[in-house]
Amino acid sequence: MTTVTPFRYWMTLFCGAAVLGAVLLLAPGIGSQTSIGPVEAWRAWQSPDANPLAYQIAFSLRLPRTLLAVQVGITLALCGAVFQTLFRNPLATPYTLGISSGGSLGALLAIKLGFEVSLLGISSISLAAFLGAMTIVGVVFLVTRGARRFTTNELLLSGVTLGLFCSAMMMLVTYFSNARQTFEIVRWMMGSLDTVGHFENTTSLPLTVPAWIVLIAAARSLNQYLLGDELARTRGVNIDRLRFFCIVFASLATAAVVAICGPIGFVGLVVPQIIALITGRDCRILFPMSALAGGVFLAVCDWISQLAMTWVGWASNRDLSGVILPVGVVTAVVGVPIFLVLLHRRIV
Repeated sequence: MTTVTPFRYWMTLFCGAAVLGAVLLLAPGIGSQTSIGPVEAWRAWQSPDANPLAYQIAFSLRLPRTLLAVQVGITLALCGAVFQTLFRNPLATPYTLGISSGGSLGALLAIKLGFEVSLLGISSISLAAFLGAMTIVGVVFLVTRGARRFTTNELLLSGVTLGLFCSAMMMLVTYFSNARQTFEIVRWMMGSLDTVGHFENTTSLPLTVPAWIVLIAAARSLNQYLLGDELARTRGVNIDRLRFFCIVFASLATAAVVAICGPIGFVGLVVPQIIALITGRDCRILFPMSALAGGVFLAVCDWISQLAMTWVGWASNRDLSGVILPVGVVTAVVGVPIFLVLLHRRIV
């Protein structure tokens, strides 16, 4: 394992934080409405009353959307790094335990049954998605707790099996849905960062931020865990408790962002692999850098999703400004080639 000196640790984090800060500074000036660029956004910030429309677009639409992308990207990439460490498997993702499938099934049932109940302003679809995701995680733990010690293999197999079951149920729900419901289902499954204002950001923060703190704090123990269960126990690490708390907090955070944005793939798979290639497998630096890189990656992918159709419109002499691709499509298009390159280099 690569030695991480204090200087290297803080310099790496500083560089990652600087890039993320630059993304947030650019956020108000980048979006599907290309007539409002960085200069116009800066002027709107200085004089909101002079151009209220530009101010609203830049700081009530674009900035909250980018902040949501950063929060979701941090969560998925960090949880992906944690799951890859826990399962000692570079193919593990935040959705390995069936969180995405359970959340999607809950959302699809809410769409199909037409639930319109909200709690504290949170939509019925988001509530159903969160409950569905956590139900699957609970079932996984119930299945594996029968053994004296639940192992990562048992968790992995249970999660994959329940994920397949949920996928079958989703196909059944879609089959019996009408055209409007089917469109809404497909749209939700693509993943989206559509938001107006900061409400979605604030509702998920009580689950995501504590998870970030706990998972990053567990990095030192997870370094010992990577050396093997028995050696980690001799060094004072409670393996079962470590697995339990890491999985619970990672699952809660992942379920929270899935409930808001739907399943967004490849962030939790690709980003930790890229960071591990750059920094090594030391969890003390892998986890925070994966989080920062995940926020940057998803924010940039969201910019591409907003601008892609505008670029197509310029090429075809059509006005396609305002047409936004689902961000889940962009992360897949960007993530698959990166993953194949990593696979070719035998990183996974």
